[in-house]
This record gives sequence, structure tokens and C-alpha cells, in this order.
Amino acid sequence: MYRSFFKRLFDCTAAALGFLLLSPIFIIVTIGLFIANQGKPFFVQKRPGLHGKIFSILKFKTMTDKKDSEGHLLPDHNRLTAIGAFVRKTSLDEIPQLLNVIKGDMSLIGPRPLLPQYLPLYNTFQQQRHNVRPGITGWAQINGRNAISWEQKFEYDVWYTQHCSFLLDMKILFLTVKKVFVSEGISQEGQVTMEAFKGNF
Repeated sequence: MYRSFFKRLFDCTAAALGFLLLSPIFIIVTIGLFIANQGKPFFVQKRPGLHGKIFSILKFKTMTDKKDSEGHLLPDHNRLTAIGAFVRKTSLDEIPQLLNVIKGDMSLIGPRPLLPQYLPLYNTFQQQRHNVRPGITGWAQINGRNAISWEQKFEYDVWYTQHCSFLLDMKILFLTVKKVFVSEGISQEGQVTMEAFKGNF
């Protein structure tokens, strides 16, 4: 009953209220990134959602589009702006995704939506992460976020799909707030974010 009805009701209510409360911060960050990124505070990217259906996720743009002499994007650490690093560290880059939650593409709690090119790389077990809507935060995020391996992350994601409940979602929300304040697991060691998933070998 919770998964089929009340979870969506909770998502809509909490996301709308959260976006309203965070709207002053949303405006300030938008202005700051508009200046830092030459008029581009947001970026839209395709991601797989429930049952692998593709949707457009809205995020704050924390990196510039700087390229080398051959027209290739510079490494992430060379494109990450000062305000972008702050927004990422404080998890403010997740605020625009509240609009995705309200729209129904995402949930507040669920496996993080990854890149479409990863879809054919999943094994049968890992594909189960798409049995629920992707979330802004999830079981994997409070258990290591980007600092854990892909295998560990997928184990946590699938475990969540099998044990989704109201009490578990409340626990994840509470621990997410704690993680944000201590800024744990934002990036993989030696990386600005996390190394790309290359499949199962």
C-alpha cells in the first residue's frame, strides 16, 4: 500500500513543501552559477527511471564547458568552479531534482538515476534497481555515496527495492541530513565525482 500509493503522495507533498522552503537558496545558487558558467546555471541530462523509462533530469551546472585546443572537455577537476564545488559539497545541486519528484519522474528516496549507457551493462540482479522510481537520495547514499564501489552500490540499491517501506524511507531521510552536514562520501578517492561504470567483469 505504501509503495503503490502513499509513497507517491508523500513525495509530492514533501517535494513541493521543500522546494517552497528552499526557493530563496535556489534563486541565490541559480544567480551564482549563471555568473560562473557564462549564463548556464542548469543542465538537463537523460536518465533511466522506473522500469528503465528515460526522462530528463534537471541539475545545477557545477562545471564549466572549458575545452582543450582539440575541442575536448577538460578533466572534471579543471572545470569545477569554486561555487560549483561548494554547491556539490553541500548537496545544494540536488534542489532542482525536487521538480523531477513533483513531476513524477523521481522519488525522494530510491536508487540514484545513472546514465542511459549503463543500461546494457547491468546483469540481471543489477537491473532490479529500476523496479522503483529513482531517488534524490537512497540506501546507497547513506552507506557510502560515491566513495563505495559500483558493486557495493548496486547491492544497496537492489536491497532497497526489496525492502522499501515508510520507516526505511524516514531512516534514509534522517541519515541523509546527517551525511550532508558532515559532507561524507561526496566523491570517490582520487576523483571529483565517481569513476564511470564499465560493466561486470
